[in-house]
Amino acid sequence: MKLYSTNNPENIVYLKEAVLQSLPEDKGLYMPVEIAELEQEFYANIENFTFKEIAFNVASALIGSYIPSIDLKGIIDRAINFSAPVVMHDDSIGTLELFHGPSLAFKDFGARFMAELISYFIQGENRKVTILVATSGDTGGAVAAGFYDTPGVEVVILYPKGKVSPLQEKQLTTLGKNIYALEIEGTFDDCQAIVKQAFLDNELNEKYNLSSANSINIARLIPQSFYYFEAYKQVVKYNKQVVFAVPSGNFGNLTAGLLAKKMGLPIHHFIAATNINKIVPDYLRTGKYEPKPSVATISNAMDVGAPSNFVRLLALYDNDYNALTKDVSGFFLTDEMDKNTMKQVFDDHGYTADPHGAIGYAAVKDFQQRHPDTVGVYLETAHPAKFLDVMEVVFDNPIDVPDRLQILSNRTKVADLLPAKFENVKHWLLSRETMSS
Repeated sequence: MKLYSTNNPENIVYLKEAVLQSLPEDKGLYMPVEIAELEQEFYANIENFTFKEIAFNVASALIGSYIPSIDLKGIIDRAINFSAPVVMHDDSIGTLELFHGPSLAFKDFGARFMAELISYFIQGENRKVTILVATSGDTGGAVAAGFYDTPGVEVVILYPKGKVSPLQEKQLTTLGKNIYALEIEGTFDDCQAIVKQAFLDNELNEKYNLSSANSINIARLIPQSFYYFEAYKQVVKYNKQVVFAVPSGNFGNLTAGLLAKKMGLPIHHFIAATNINKIVPDYLRTGKYEPKPSVATISNAMDVGAPSNFVRLLALYDNDYNALTKDVSGFFLTDEMDKNTMKQVFDDHGYTADPHGAIGYAAVKDFQQRHPDTVGVYLETAHPAKFLDVMEVVFDNPIDVPDRLQILSNRTKVADLLPAKFENVKHWLLSRETMSS
């Protein structure tokens, strides 16, 4: 599998380098040189495939012979070992539940696949890898769980102080061993900017083999495309055009869905659903892309003001605004509208949606007012229990907390507090004894 940089199509590398390096030196993002389409026979028989079989077919089409089939099957067997069910509310709308993995968030798919891929690439090498990752909520927990105790790999997670939920914070600050947490006095955008700067810093790269587990890493996007195929398999029986509403922050999830569409998955339309940080919905409406500082909301995982994967969205459509907006439209809710939607979903369907999924629900309903003959699927990206502070304000009834989250409440948080400045994080990294030294 060959990939090019969005800043220089002449800069081409193989998958191993793209995964381990994360970012090209020219500050672009890696994208596949070729996106293979799956054969029509695959789509005609998709209802007969298991989730793992679907994942293997998709991964094989993207990666080709770069990883032998037997090895790729092993990677998928170990990484994709939980379900992605579509729970239908009626025959026109349902939710794709992506919280059945170990950290109860959609990012488990990408984090576990990436952990397996990195382990595969460095096996037999005298090489240590340091994963440097920024999180607005769920990425940190998923990466921590995915890479926990992985030989040859350590993880350093940057997260914004006071801007992730208490249970999300416990997921990334209580594991120990090879997982380290840095609490940054700033926003997710600050954390993300620090991570990007680290990858381009010569002194850090002399000491560390740095890689990222954010969606800037192509290894995150490949497995996130799998569940769009799995969801389509579950709703194709309705014989309607399929629409996906994707709650979006850094836009890796939407990019993965569009990648699936480019591979031939017959998705009619995507909705980029956000909170008040509506940078991309505004672009889709006006053609003007204007990043700005993020605003804190109750759907904190989407509090992103400068989404990294925007350049990938453009790359998939060769910077053709008209082509992109034919396939993707935007939608957003304020916090109050979000709370009202959460209540509406429960009152109408008896289903408890988290603050992110509820925005996706509203996006589908809005779209179907103009396109009623569709089946809409909104992504429920994390378990509602991860947002207890919000859920308990919206609902009078207590939210059931899964055991794997409940046990975190008594664990001690371990994190170093740092200013939102690259030099402080760089000093922290350079002044410690590490696996990589």
